[in-house]
Amino acid sequence: MTRAWPLAACACCIGLAACGFAVEAPDDFLLTRTGQGTKLTLLVNDAGTIRCDGGKVRQITSSMLISARDLVTNLDNDAKAGLKIPQSAGSVYRYTIRMQDGTISFPDTAAVKHTELAPAEQYALQALAGPCRSLNR
Repeated sequence: MTRAWPLAACACCIGLAACGFAVEAPDDFLLTRTGQGTKLTLLVNDAGTIRCDGGKVRQITSSMLISARDLVTNLDNDAKAGLKIPQSAGSVYRYTIRMQDGTISFPDTAAVKHTELAPAEQYALQALAGPCRSLNR
């Protein structure tokens, strides 16, 4: 009987491992850019993927994933405060970023005074040049 217990425990563990656990990584943020031209949406997931304009899931580089995580960290206080900067003269685009702790909204000219917003604009451009380049914008 003492030998059966370890075998049964081992069989149980193997059975559980074979079932697999479908654990999904959370989304880091949803970035929406509106303004001149076509609307752009980027859904960045912490598993290292991006969905461009609701299209298929695409892999991002490790540096883009690190940038996405940094963006969330650096904008967390603004998101908690619900930062909303009004549209200003001379702006071309408006950005809205929805994160776990809240949503921020700002025009592309706001990064002059709020430097923490510039990486969000840069991330959108980096995505368009990389994994979302087939969007041709």
